[in-house]
Amino acid sequence: MDTEMHMTLREDAEQIVRKSIQAVLPDEAVRKALTGKRFGRGKLYMVAAGKAGWQMARTAADILGDRLEAGIVATKYDHVKGKIPRTMCYEAGHPVPDENSFLAAQAALDLAARATAEDTVIFLLSGGGSALFEKPLVPGKELKDITEQLLACGADIVEINTIRKRLSAVKGGRFALACEPARVFGIVLSDILGDPLDMIASGPAYPDASTCDEAVGIAEKYKLRLTDEAWALLKKETPKTLSNVETQITGSVSDLCRAAASACEELGYEAVILTDRLACEAREAGRFLSAIAKSHQNTEKSLAFLAGGETVVHLTGKGMGGRNQELALAAAEGIAGLKDTAVFSVGSDGTDGPTDAAGGYCDADTKEKLAAEGVSVYEALLDNDAYHALEKVNGLLVTGATGTNVNDVSVLLIRR
Repeated sequence: MDTEMHMTLREDAEQIVRKSIQAVLPDEAVRKALTGKRFGRGKLYMVAAGKAGWQMARTAADILGDRLEAGIVATKYDHVKGKIPRTMCYEAGHPVPDENSFLAAQAALDLAARATAEDTVIFLLSGGGSALFEKPLVPGKELKDITEQLLACGADIVEINTIRKRLSAVKGGRFALACEPARVFGIVLSDILGDPLDMIASGPAYPDASTCDEAVGIAEKYKLRLTDEAWALLKKETPKTLSNVETQITGSVSDLCRAAASACEELGYEAVILTDRLACEAREAGRFLSAIAKSHQNTEKSLAFLAGGETVVHLTGKGMGGRNQELALAAAEGIAGLKDTAVFSVGSDGTDGPTDAAGGYCDADTKEKLAAEGVSVYEALLDNDAYHALEKVNGLLVTGATGTNVNDVSVLLIRR
């Protein structure tokens, strides 16, 4: 691959990332949900929880104007970009809740307690809300330990949320109960495959479809270390009906995939969306995309294969990275030496794991460049250290916080 083509592939990747994320920012979706919406004569309160919480709340506050009585935002650290009128903003821990997560949830519960039957609580929900918006029914230290166990063992987001709902005073429909007798109007940015409203951010304002038996089964499957109190909470049922809630979904990973495919086509690629429900080990997804690359090396036209969803990382080492970086690095082995081929993967929220990167990029030269730096792809993956490996070869994709969160998109580019 010549230098000019190498740069073109990288620039193509960055442009696809930019355009696909731009298409799923929550501003316009929130505007559409609220414009023309009638709320009666009562007061309007606002609670926003999730990584897109500040962005959603700012748009809502602009639309509601003086009708907004008070608001609470719970979002990730460094995601608050300024003040919002009559609104208190909290930055908190993710993916593991911290003290600020608890303070934000308590502030929201205090706000909900002020609402009467004539009032409405506008609830803006996005991915990450499970950690950022929390009032645990077990000690905070214990909840943190349980969350870390679930993340380390490779449990998927549905399994994690099934457990977290039962250990929380705000999840699994319990926040909506706390808002009674006020009405709740939910605007949801989906980050879970299939858009299950009871699972997005653990469903604070939606009836819970999961069961106690499922929660216990997950705990047993992963051999979670739980106290007697936590085991008892897993066996306590969550609300199955709520009469005070109306919900509208504003975006999802399928929108992200369509936007990415459109961006690919604008650049001359024939785009194929393989799935918008990718759910497997990150490194296996990367190897799968590299296998597709090998199968299409004789193509005479430029091709793009896309997969949206949320992979998982099974921790085997002590390195640093995220699922998107690990996916890209895992593809490096398979696409090594292939003509004009690249694989990249990004999280739509702009953060991938506990790093400052949105994801990773690898092309046909990445493996050779890493070897020149003394880095083995196999060893880096074994230590879950994709971040430092990709950093050495300019393989990190950095966007900064985007203000949205609708899962990830992974793309294989074959340029002709």
